[in-house]
Amino acid sequence: MNEHLAPLDEAISRLHAAWASARDGSDLTRQQSIAANEALGQVRRLTDSLQAEVAAGISSESRASLGSNSLAKQQGFRNASQLIATTTGISAGEASRLIKVGEATAPRTDLVGDRLPARYPAVQNTLRAGLLSAAAAGLIIALLDRVRLKITPEHLAAAEKMLAEHAVSLSLDEVRKLLTRAEAWLDPDGVEPREEEAHDRRHLTMFERDGDLHFNGSLPIADGAALRAAINGSVSAEFAARENVLDPDAPDADHRTVPQMQADALIALCRHSLGCDNDAPAMAGATVVVRVGLEDLQNGTGYGTIDGSDQPISISAVRRMAASGGVIPCVLGTSGEILDWGREKRFFTRSQRLALAERDGGCAMCTLPPDMTRAHHIRWWQRDTGPTDLSNGVLLCESCHHRIHDNGWNIRIDGTGVAARVWFIPPPSVDPSRTPRLGGLARYDLAA
Repeated sequence: MNEHLAPLDEAISRLHAAWASARDGSDLTRQQSIAANEALGQVRRLTDSLQAEVAAGISSESRASLGSNSLAKQQGFRNASQLIATTTGISAGEASRLIKVGEATAPRTDLVGDRLPARYPAVQNTLRAGLLSAAAAGLIIALLDRVRLKITPEHLAAAEKMLAEHAVSLSLDEVRKLLTRAEAWLDPDGVEPREEEAHDRRHLTMFERDGDLHFNGSLPIADGAALRAAINGSVSAEFAARENVLDPDAPDADHRTVPQMQADALIALCRHSLGCDNDAPAMAGATVVVRVGLEDLQNGTGYGTIDGSDQPISISAVRRMAASGGVIPCVLGTSGEILDWGREKRFFTRSQRLALAERDGGCAMCTLPPDMTRAHHIRWWQRDTGPTDLSNGVLLCESCHHRIHDNGWNIRIDGTGVAARVWFIPPPSVDPSRTPRLGGLARYDLAA
């Protein structure tokens, strides 16, 4: 057996075992479905890795310098990307990204023909082990290529290893969030120029079509934070009001979708600002929290972040926002402890929730933004006489809250204050070994 294909053969064997007694996917038991899904994920990641290696080889044999001897041209294609896209059924863009992954993780040779390690060996190892998809690897490689000339080779190698390890247990969407934070960490001086580009791209267009007023626009993260907080706060208040309705199936019950509620919130905000309607729902939790390190704030270096947003903002934007109404600056010391909550002085429910948002970043389980969550007791207030403090609190959306209580999940907090880590422990029916899963913002913390 080819050692290079051995992991793929093992994954396919696991798939056969999971599917042994079933006729098709709909005939699988719950346990078989989970096992088959995991095996298929492993197969897909491993075939991605092999496809990237093959794509790099095809690209090398199709380089322009070969002229008529180009492999792609001999096969009747314009270039390697077109050949791969046509024969695999993916887009030309996906094929190009596959080639880049293969080239970045393939062994190299120097000018005299001696073999050299891959440009990104840590990504290569994780990819070949079937722990990382080609799409995730491509995102990591693209980031490392952007910053490689701005940091030392040692820093680059450490960052590559850390990113490859952190990305293993994350979805592709979560990898994007991780890399957004990582780019600000690796290249803090680049945050403000990117911010200026976003400011130049800002726009809002309005036009009528088919009897409706249509909107299309884009706002910089810092400028749009207040709008998003206000709309999400209104929607959260509406959801809270729904819970107090005795008969949710009544004809006059609120059955609006979230997009409809967001549209109504924007209309209410505009009417309120015009003074035509002062009956808009209370904006519970409609506060913008901007966090920044004390040294960065004092020195004008580094970057800050906004609750509910993945995109970092520059120190100058932090200072501008901190001077605005409805914005709470959260200044952190070197160990992560809160040094200042701006105008928030008292440590009551609101301040505790802000501290939990700093630790959890929103729903500690599914990452919904803070204004879509509630603070819950881990040990129940009445049943377990659990205290109302940070070590016994966690931010959860309603869906995750019910899932935890209904399905037997446990929550563990390691550490104290906002630097603590939240762990979700699955029930035996989900994971017989009950391996804890990291939650909250710590899952994106590269320094952890």
